[in-house]
Amino acid sequence: MYAVADSNGTAGVVIFTDSIYGMAVAKSDAMAAVIKQCKGCTLLSVENAPLADTSTRMSQLTASLLARYGKKWTYAMGINDLYFDFEAPALQAAGIPGDGYPRNISGGDGSASAFQRIRQHEYQIGTAADPLRMQGWQCIDEMNRAFAGQPASGYIPPVHLFTASNIGSDGGPHDVYDPDNGYRDEYRKIWGK
Repeated sequence: MYAVADSNGTAGVVIFTDSIYGMAVAKSDAMAAVIKQCKGCTLLSVENAPLADTSTRMSQLTASLLARYGKKWTYAMGINDLYFDFEAPALQAAGIPGDGYPRNISGGDGSASAFQRIRQHEYQIGTAADPLRMQGWQCIDEMNRAFAGQPASGYIPPVHLFTASNIGSDGGPHDVYDPDNGYRDEYRKIWGK
């Protein structure tokens, strides 16, 4: 949705996925569905690019996509930030500035390098990071509930997209997604600590 909004409904999108993982395919299918719903957007391709091969494959794949789509390719979306770790050199070699097109958005991970790229406006404009620390606290809470014979909480953290405009909060300054919502204090209250 961020690609649609950022492009004012004119995004030309390539999606990177890894067909080995069902979760990756579900993510890329969801991304593709959003782009297909946008009347002025174009889904140029969905590229099966195994995560295990990104370091050797992304440079050539990026050069090939630039040759195939040229200026029509305005956004790249990936199921993981790892794609963009190895795409940047090919974009640089093509003379594309860090804040140019294609603009990169990741639907998962929130790696330290992604936070740095977003902060520096270098070949990535967004990452939907996972709140791993908060999820750790939630795991402990769910185990406590199970041991006490209580039902699971059912809590699902909301999606949080880090961009240059909000990277200064929720753990962004430390290159992680760690919500500034007081969750630790709330869990301590639940646990009587």
